[in-house]
Amino acid sequence: MTTIGGRDGILVDPVDRDVSVGLDAAEAAARLRATGPNTVAAPPRQPVTARVLRQLTDPLVALLLAAAAVTAALGDYPDTAVIFLVVLVNTVIGVVQEVRADRAIAALDQLAAPTARVVRDGRELVVPAADIVRGDLVRVEAGDVVPADLSLVEASRLHLDESALTGESVTVGRVAGDEALAGTVVTIGRATGTVLRTGAASALGRISALVAGTRPAGTPLQRRLSALGRVLGLVAVVVSGLVFAIGVVGGRPVVDMAITAVSLVVAAVPESLPAVVTLALALGARRMAAAHAIPRQLHAVETLGSVTVIASDKTGTLTEGRMAVQQAVTGDGARYGVTGSGYAPTGTVHRDGEAVAVPDRLRQLARAGLLCNDAALSPPDDERPEWGAVGDPLEAALVAFAARCGLDPQATRTAWPRVAEHPFDQAQRRMVTVHRSCDQRYLVVCKGAPESVLGAPLLDATDEEIAELTSTAHRLATEGLRVLAVAAALTETVPDPASPTGLRPVGLVAVGDPLREGAPRVADSFDTAGVRLLLITGDHPATATAIGGRLGLWRAGDPLANGDDDEAAHPDTRIFARTQPEQKLDIIAGLQARGEVVAMTGDGVNDAPALRRADIGVAMGGGTEVARQAADLVLVDDDLSTVANAIGEGRRIYDNIRRFLRYALSGGVAEILVMLIGPLFGLPVPLLPAQILWINLLTHGVPGVALGAEPAEPGTLRRAPRSPQESVLGAGLGRDVLLTGALIAAVVLGAGVLAAHRELPWQSVVFVVLGLAQLGVALAVRAPRPAGTRSGNPGLLVAVAVSALLQVGGVLLAPLRDLLGTEALTPSVLLACAAVSVLPGLVLRLTRSSATDADRGDDGTNGPRPRTVRP
Repeated sequence: MTTIGGRDGILVDPVDRDVSVGLDAAEAAARLRATGPNTVAAPPRQPVTARVLRQLTDPLVALLLAAAAVTAALGDYPDTAVIFLVVLVNTVIGVVQEVRADRAIAALDQLAAPTARVVRDGRELVVPAADIVRGDLVRVEAGDVVPADLSLVEASRLHLDESALTGESVTVGRVAGDEALAGTVVTIGRATGTVLRTGAASALGRISALVAGTRPAGTPLQRRLSALGRVLGLVAVVVSGLVFAIGVVGGRPVVDMAITAVSLVVAAVPESLPAVVTLALALGARRMAAAHAIPRQLHAVETLGSVTVIASDKTGTLTEGRMAVQQAVTGDGARYGVTGSGYAPTGTVHRDGEAVAVPDRLRQLARAGLLCNDAALSPPDDERPEWGAVGDPLEAALVAFAARCGLDPQATRTAWPRVAEHPFDQAQRRMVTVHRSCDQRYLVVCKGAPESVLGAPLLDATDEEIAELTSTAHRLATEGLRVLAVAAALTETVPDPASPTGLRPVGLVAVGDPLREGAPRVADSFDTAGVRLLLITGDHPATATAIGGRLGLWRAGDPLANGDDDEAAHPDTRIFARTQPEQKLDIIAGLQARGEVVAMTGDGVNDAPALRRADIGVAMGGGTEVARQAADLVLVDDDLSTVANAIGEGRRIYDNIRRFLRYALSGGVAEILVMLIGPLFGLPVPLLPAQILWINLLTHGVPGVALGAEPAEPGTLRRAPRSPQESVLGAGLGRDVLLTGALIAAVVLGAGVLAAHRELPWQSVVFVVLGLAQLGVALAVRAPRPAGTRSGNPGLLVAVAVSALLQVGGVLLAPLRDLLGTEALTPSVLLACAAVSVLPGLVLRLTRSSATDADRGDDGTNGPRPRTVRP
């Protein structure tokens, strides 16, 4: 006897009892009370208040709240309301996305079997899978989901689909003494096993714990904007203090200078930035949704533009996730390629790259594989738009192969009825069937592993024939294909199918998971965009390197990481084989530790932890619900090329955010310089607080938001991604902001000094020129467009025009003059102000055009860019 502890006392594990009768009901109930239900533990719920506080602690959001407090203190309630609305919208979006992400754990329940067949008290019962306990005797058959980790007591032709857990596309045979893991699916055969592990201790439970304990860091954009918020906060405080001190020393009233100083704080804060970011992300999400990519998190849209590495699963992502005969070799050594989509019974046969008519020898090979076979194909229906496999996927691939060779599976099986068989034997690794022909003779067919078929006494062939076929089988296997040998013979009597002899070799069939159509082209597009594509799979290294070779990721001599080894991967490794879910996490974390921005693609349960850990997780729409819930982006069409297009969308969004920052921050710099330097040129108070706020409202408002809708620049996908360590103001943007701000300030101060010299209302001139000059910069920083094309963003033109009219209205309309403290200007002075205001934008546009022409290539888009070198 063995005892185990429980919450309600000591339970006895009678290991010497008759296992075939199972547990008794009382013992099962006691174990259920002691260990809990066979379910994945739900994650602890986080209160909404905690989620909201986490959103509000972002530095930029905190700075906006401070700006709202300032505008409220100044009585500018409309501006206060706008800022609070932006904060509210961002907070709601963030909280909703967090709640959605936490559903990844709950989705694991959908993979668990709802009911299970157990033996208790010697009787077979159907019980909820949640009620299964350790020691239960469970029975499974074709179509069942294994409800818990089992130790198999009996197994008859058992094959399991473990792809959701391991990533391997080929079904795995299991025999008595092996384990069957929770969440795997029985494709053929039946088995009985005792429960080893349930709930959190099972294979599904361990993956659940990985997902629950994996929290991705903030996106690159979030980290960059957080750093920017801290910098802007510090600069705003320092500058406002400096302005306050200068004014007080110059004899200005303390209260007036205090109001002016806090107004400059608002000027230094681009309060429209969250709105610009939200609009740009929302527009990008809408475009991506139209292209069959659904973002589950808005920031995922931009993150794709920053990606430097894409770590891709193989099965179902780069490959179709379905077995297919890809190569066939007839008994005379002729080799043929076979193409087709999934299990559809249509396709082509080619030799040496050219389509050919199906020869008789190849048709005989296809017929033999069809007859020695228990699978079938299911046609599309309302619930499933594609052909599917009924039975073992590998055998279904042989049925599809026969159809692609011109055979009617049902008619062929009717014409050759099966009269005897020896089912697949795991020890012998082959299957034998006997069929009656129309002339009352008998066709014996054997298919199986080459080493078990290609040899005497089963095979009647010369040593040269056997050696040639064996060598060909080995070459096909090194290409990552699963090879089956087929032999057959016609006899006058029914032979013993358990020990056939005298068969002739019919040929070889090589089965694999074919690449998705266009996968090599997608790999090339990633390289063009400067993004490294890595292959991370649970498959055998030979299969992984074969797929990598066809994608152009790997060639002989390149580094290869094997999850079965303890050695650390080489930094240049692009193929990772035999990886477990825990190892995928380590690979992603290692890449991130080296400063990479990582996108992970996958469709299985085994991919879920890595999808959560990556900077952005991309799930296939046809994959498991667990993967979809753990991901940030779901590809409805399961087409990885959509990711390449999404990378361009992400880069467009980031470019527009930087474009807005150049525009908004240069305006803030100009306002600060005018306030600091103006008194040195005889302009005691260049702007009143109300005038500063009015300019910010017009320039940072609708025009700033409209910049977020700018179209992509030419050649966006032909440049290397930005460095993950680069600041949002990096790559010269900070310098450009200062130069543009200085240019605006110079023009404004020049106009103000000239107006004062001519005894004009110089403060109103400063007010008009500063506002219009900033709006001119908004037009100058637009995305470059090919010559002769219309503006791709007419909303920006409308926004600038309306804002310019309101800015001029500040000196023309009496109510606004009273509100802002301005004076009326004559039409001639207004025209002069408008002419001067054009200068900063014009200079900026001309210098940008010159720089663009210097970098432009012969094709008129972009010149050469750094790109990843493919092996």
